[in-house]
Amino acid sequence: MGDQWMQFVAAGLTSGAIYALVALGFSIVYNASHAINFAQGEFVMIGGMAAVSLVATGLPLLVAVPLAVAVAGVVGLLVEKLAIEPAQRTGRADVVTLIIITIGVALFLRGLAQVLWDKRVHPLPAFSGTDPIALFGATVMPQSLWVLAGTALAVVALGWFFSRTLYGKAMRATAVNPLAAQLMGISTRGVMLVSFALAAMLGALGGVLTAPITFTSYDVGVMLGLKGFAAAMLGGLGSFGGAVAGGLMLGLLESLGAGFLSSAYKDAIAFVVILGVLFFMPGGLVGARRSDRV
Repeated sequence: MGDQWMQFVAAGLTSGAIYALVALGFSIVYNASHAINFAQGEFVMIGGMAAVSLVATGLPLLVAVPLAVAVAGVVGLLVEKLAIEPAQRTGRADVVTLIIITIGVALFLRGLAQVLWDKRVHPLPAFSGTDPIALFGATVMPQSLWVLAGTALAVVALGWFFSRTLYGKAMRATAVNPLAAQLMGISTRGVMLVSFALAAMLGALGGVLTAPITFTSYDVGVMLGLKGFAAAMLGGLGSFGGAVAGGLMLGLLESLGAGFLSSAYKDAIAFVVILGVLFFMPGGLVGARRSDRV
């Protein structure tokens, strides 16, 4: 029974780490614009599919993975520059309008992916073999360790960026009070650009890390985007620590629910979490960022 528990926990942490990366992307964009970027899941798809294409050209994984993440970052910049910025420049783009725009962007990117690639499911080679490893009573694939290590490294890098770099501090100031940040000379337009690029790269990192386990396709970002949003809501939308905690908790809830109840309920758990948070904990585990407007 103990080994079974550990197996479920290991699977939950692997899934939860991916949800955490997607949730971090939601939080970064939310802090910059107070809007929810429903195209976040498509960045996961772009990362995985770009990595598959680059590997197919003969590039080694060591080169293909960072290039795929960079490609997604460029797409994030284009989304902000071509879709979000023109709407905000008019001065009439409220939060609801921005959300609708991101939904349209998600549909566009999904359709474009079908044209550039296809509708088939594509595998990505594992980073370091496929022989399972016995760990604390559970049997895990080496790729699961890559997922956990990659997520941990991304969280540490983000923490360093936001606390130690000038631009990271400018992004934090913009999240707290955009008007005051602008009056202090901070370019809020630049903050938006960097926010979308970071969110896209985090999503793409999740896409390339999970592709060797679950494979990837043009529509893989739909469910991962919804689950990342559920994780962000659970942790507290706008909170980076909450996004990580929410992602890991959602992954564990899914794995334990599928193991002890039924795998048929696995995807439904994310929607139950969203409803539960909205009804009982609107601020999430650590409280969503809120700004009072006068």
